[in-house]
Amino acid sequence: MSDQQIREVATGLGFPEGPCVLPDGDLAVTDVRLGQVWRVAPDGATSVLATVGGGANGSALGADGSLLVVNNGGLPWSERGGIGIPVDEHGSTRVPGARGWVDRIDLATGGVTRLIDDCDGEPFLAPNDIVVGSDGGFWFTDLGRMDPRTYDRGAVYHSTADGSTVRRVAQGILGANGVGLSPDESTLYVAETSTGRLLAWTITGPGEVESPQPRVVAATPDHFDSLAVEEDGTVVVAAINHGLCLVRPDGSVEHVDVPEPMTTNICFAGDDLRTAYITASATGRVLTCEWPRPGLRLHHT
Repeated sequence: MSDQQIREVATGLGFPEGPCVLPDGDLAVTDVRLGQVWRVAPDGATSVLATVGGGANGSALGADGSLLVVNNGGLPWSERGGIGIPVDEHGSTRVPGARGWVDRIDLATGGVTRLIDDCDGEPFLAPNDIVVGSDGGFWFTDLGRMDPRTYDRGAVYHSTADGSTVRRVAQGILGANGVGLSPDESTLYVAETSTGRLLAWTITGPGEVESPQPRVVAATPDHFDSLAVEEDGTVVVAAINHGLCLVRPDGSVEHVDVPEPMTTNICFAGDDLRTAYITASATGRVLTCEWPRPGLRLHHT
């Protein structure tokens, strides 16, 4: 895929992430820097769907038709090479008192309701990405927080659709970022940011996995961000400055170049699910291209 096949859909955003196709065909895009959720029309027109504060990160359609947004609680920002990045000048992602949460957004009104902000009384650190299962329950990641010499490692959680039961599925991950499900929902995938590894767990029930210890599906030299899954089970991971990393069901890996220094997320749209939307966060853009294969149809869309 060449740069010429990738075009801009929207520009002028803060730090776009969490693309999610809405029932009316518009695209919801979170904004980590501005604490907002944008609505992007097919012609590229943007409007604010909701203001949630903190750092709006991943999003997904919930079983009740609302938009679920995981929020990292806010990050420090600094400029490097003319690019705004979510880390301070010392390499820390901590903001005093910041904790993360999950919101439910009413798509008709833009109303925001706090759904959950802890697990067994322990506050989340920096929730990052989310995927909703066929039963309405959702899996989400917590990236954790870091300093130049220390790291509060992240975790993976599962919540029932109404937020009444939250379970910590796995922990001790070096930057739990993108999360997705295999087409048959037998496997949970998580992209580990700091190592460039794609991790996987065998799902045995709602919020349950065979072992808290993951298996490594692929190990790459990249820094991983969020992900999406294709219809055939290929996992497409945003690989920051390496564009997109494709991990095939057989474990083979290939890369797709993206004209952007910080590629962070991807989702699939269209009747044939062969339209890809890509968040280009460093330059505040949403990109699109025709994808060579169909993406996986998400539940509740």
